[in-house]
Amino acid sequence: MQYLKNYLRKITDRGNEKLAESISKTAEDIGNQYIRNFSFISHEIGLLFGNIQSGKTGQMFGVMCKAADLGFPAFILLTTDNVVLQQQTLERVKDDLDGFCICGENDSGLFIENSLVQPTIVVLKKNTRMLRLWANVFNSTGFMKGNPLFIVDDEADAASLNTLINRNGQSSINRYLTSIKNGATSSLYLQVTGTPQAILLQTLASGWHPYFTYYFNPGDSYLGGDFFFPASGTPKCISFLETIKRPTRSVVIQHIAVSAQILASGGKVSNCLLHPSVRQAVHRRFADYINKEQNWCLEHINDEFMVELKKHYDFLTPIKSEKFSFDIINRTARKLIVQKSIKTLVMNGKTDVESPEYATGCNFIVGGNTLGRGVTFPSLQTIYYTRTSKKPQADTMWQHSRMFGYDRDPGMMKIFIDEQLYKLFADINATNNAIISQAEQGFDDIKIYYPIGLSPTRKNVLDNEHVEILSGGTNYYPFYPDNNTIEDITKLLEPFSEKEPYYQVNLRFIKKLLAHIVPSPDFKLNAFLSLIDTILSEQPTGQGILIVRRERNIAQGTGALLSPNDWQLGGTFLKNIVLTMYQVTGTKGWGGKTLWIPNIKLPHDTMYYDVSEDCTEVL
Repeated sequence: MQYLKNYLRKITDRGNEKLAESISKTAEDIGNQYIRNFSFISHEIGLLFGNIQSGKTGQMFGVMCKAADLGFPAFILLTTDNVVLQQQTLERVKDDLDGFCICGENDSGLFIENSLVQPTIVVLKKNTRMLRLWANVFNSTGFMKGNPLFIVDDEADAASLNTLINRNGQSSINRYLTSIKNGATSSLYLQVTGTPQAILLQTLASGWHPYFTYYFNPGDSYLGGDFFFPASGTPKCISFLETIKRPTRSVVIQHIAVSAQILASGGKVSNCLLHPSVRQAVHRRFADYINKEQNWCLEHINDEFMVELKKHYDFLTPIKSEKFSFDIINRTARKLIVQKSIKTLVMNGKTDVESPEYATGCNFIVGGNTLGRGVTFPSLQTIYYTRTSKKPQADTMWQHSRMFGYDRDPGMMKIFIDEQLYKLFADINATNNAIISQAEQGFDDIKIYYPIGLSPTRKNVLDNEHVEILSGGTNYYPFYPDNNTIEDITKLLEPFSEKEPYYQVNLRFIKKLLAHIVPSPDFKLNAFLSLIDTILSEQPTGQGILIVRRERNIAQGTGALLSPNDWQLGGTFLKNIVLTMYQVTGTKGWGGKTLWIPNIKLPHDTMYYDVSEDCTEVL
């Protein structure tokens, strides 16, 4: 059986030809580049990532089908520890994939009976009890002693990584996953996520850093980070809370106007998401605010409400339907309010809200952490985001921003957010684009950077001894420098005299200069070169600042390399990489050589994360 061909035919028959083309490209690329040449004696790990809510499930299924075509007989598909999500995934596997023996968590008997005659997919939650149970099943049957195992870990950065790495321990889920994959004769472990920061910052020694990284593009109608957080300017779908007198009332009336347009045009649902805090008491309070504003709308339905509704109506520019007259929108909105058919739902640890409750009608959904991974909201058009954190984490914030997706009408999207929080999201999007650019260009060592105060991920999954931070605005130079050829550096720098205080040069020229520096343990040369590559991946003609000084009679080990004037000069360039090249006389140390010593300064107010396989210190 041709598993991938059958799956793609099923997608095409449903009318999703473009999706089938995208899945085919991902499956064939990964299959031909990484699975076809699999040794069947090794344990390898890869990363498949895309944008939040951009259709990664279909991409995963395509890769699994390709792997079955290439000889993998056993698959584990891991979901987050959520009963509903595991069941939804299991049902989708049964609906979409033909020719497989498909097992749920309680189907060990079916797994044993099938004996890998048909390729088998086991759908499991990342739950300690379930992983322990199936580790025993795999071990007791002995099937995996002579067969390769293909593990697909959805939301692989969520629970799979070792949270005890800095306490010389191994967390339970990480331990059982290690046991399962190492219990097979060989394995290919595919990590899947929309937020790969934590995974990319794992060390090779940990066994969880990907050997390869593959990014798949979203479809044409996808609204993602660049729609909401473009590199320049603020899109009209963004409303800053600082400029709104009554923000909750604006949110309510805006969403009623949008819902009226959607429902009047034959749509089934229009959702609004409120993300105020992690605290459950705050969720209830905001739900009360929403209900209070709906009551205000009812009390003023013939006067002030109509005036406010008209303001929001004028903002609407629907793309997926023809815009109705204000009379029709007003009648539809009045009906929603008078009949009290608008639902206000609270989703958190205390309340159990299932997807059918927000699958139809006009809904306001308030919640915290439960609004994150795996939860999708159809036709999510309005978002009220006020959640803040003293120590914000990029991956968590991005997972909680459920605004991304395919079924949104871009002409009616509205995000209510404070300006500082919007800036944080824009910074996260910029780094996401940098990660994507590096992956698409085949970088082996993808670099991550964020503004000061924004962490890439939670600290308990990063190895403190190996994940180092290079601070923008700090001057770095080697204490034990050397040049592979002093003459070559001298020749490269010959056109740059000291008559000019500095020069603007291409970053590729700076890379060429640094290539003549012999690395030393205290100077992370490879990290600096990788960071330059990161910038060049987005800005191929990227520019830096070069300062050249000759015949400097500086003593080695004095604690500072730059003169006060040069230190001050370099500090004036806040957004550029600054490379200062000092030629020392060698009369006061430096091995008696007239060495060229580099001093590099990265752009200010940014933290650059580097994963090192050794334990040397950064100056």
